[in-house]
Amino acid sequence: MQFRQFYLGCLSHASYYLGSAGEAAIIDPQRDVDQYIAEADAHGQKIKYIIETHSHADFVSGHIELAARTGAEIIYGERANTLFPTHKVKDGDTLSVGSIELTFFETPGHTPEGICILATDRREDKSVLAPSKLFTGDTLFIGDVGRPDLVGSKGFTAQEMASMLYDSLHKKILTLPDETEVYPAHGAGSLCGKSLSKETWSTLGEQRKFNYALQPMPREDFIKVVASDQPIVPAYFPKSAQKNLEGPTSVADIAKPVAVDPEAIRSFDGVVIDVRPAAIYGAGHVGNSINIGLGGQFASWAGTLIPIGTPLALVAETKDQIDEALIRLARVGHETVTSYILYTDLTGDRRGIEQVSVAQAAGYLNSPDAASNVQFIDVRRPGEYAAGHAAGSVSRPLDDLANNLDGLDPDASTYVICQGGYRSSAATSILENAGFNRLFNITGGTAAWINAGLKTE
Repeated sequence: MQFRQFYLGCLSHASYYLGSAGEAAIIDPQRDVDQYIAEADAHGQKIKYIIETHSHADFVSGHIELAARTGAEIIYGERANTLFPTHKVKDGDTLSVGSIELTFFETPGHTPEGICILATDRREDKSVLAPSKLFTGDTLFIGDVGRPDLVGSKGFTAQEMASMLYDSLHKKILTLPDETEVYPAHGAGSLCGKSLSKETWSTLGEQRKFNYALQPMPREDFIKVVASDQPIVPAYFPKSAQKNLEGPTSVADIAKPVAVDPEAIRSFDGVVIDVRPAAIYGAGHVGNSINIGLGGQFASWAGTLIPIGTPLALVAETKDQIDEALIRLARVGHETVTSYILYTDLTGDRRGIEQVSVAQAAGYLNSPDAASNVQFIDVRRPGEYAAGHAAGSVSRPLDDLANNLDGLDPDASTYVICQGGYRSSAATSILENAGFNRLFNITGGTAAWINAGLKTE
């Protein structure tokens, strides 16, 4: 078996290549598909199957383009409502890729149509060469399970989906041997679960020991624990899921943006995204922009903060950064970038946001002047804030910050903190556009605050 995991940090997404004897299968491909074709060419293999474990909500998949370019067959679970030719599989169905036997399990719970795939490499006498690999999609993660609350609009409650997930885990996945290798579709940072590990694979035996959701418990307790305390569902999730079922267009067919002059950027009727790092953005930027840096989870935050379909313009240091931003935006369904400008070509007035260390911030926040003239905002997610935060900070999660400004004073000195400084920079740009005049981005974030021994709550 030729095997490779492709891990996309920007979306915390894992896709997979399986190959044997001139044939290959791709599991959960990202939207830009060249790397899978290159992998098949390197092994002298033809892609035979493109397998989707479910209709992904957090990214737009590459199944349609990959099928068009390779002639491969698209595989979905029996309950998937696809609008394109699809080979539907149900419990116990098998397919072969060279010497690899693929066995399918219907595993509803995260979505109704979810499937898992057990890949077993066999010799000619049918004996097994190595431990089987289980591709679990968003049913089972490393350290977590798929959230059950993403399909409420389809007629299922989170509790009903969690009950299905309990059966999928206990009646199907947990019946497999401990040595079975587990390969999920996501890792830490994904919003498809609430406590995913940074590890990208494990064994079923290890997950039995350490995954909180696989510990022995009654169905009712399982439903409560997996349906509670889930993060906010980004608005783009339902749109991505629907696009995946309808069939996304080819990346090559998305219209390319044109370079514009500074005045066109300043008067742009849409959202201007500055993709440069926080410190560089803070040193100078066009006034109507939002900072979502390419160095972090750019695509996920662009999908979360900006409605799909919004006209977009980009500001970057280089044309390569523009090209990278375009493909990363396309991965979450943003296909409406019409304009761009390189920052070196920008003339005229610029805005700035002061970057301050945790020591500088703490010094001012604890000064006599701070009591009546300062506000301190933590823009991490509620669970992160509850686990421990800088003393005196108030929680205003970035996900919904633009709609949650009540009680904040635009004229006060406003210090913004996150975990490392990435999200807080995005937050300061949102606040600047809302009329806040004295903004400070705390570099290093809560991690640096704690490492410095400053007071937490």
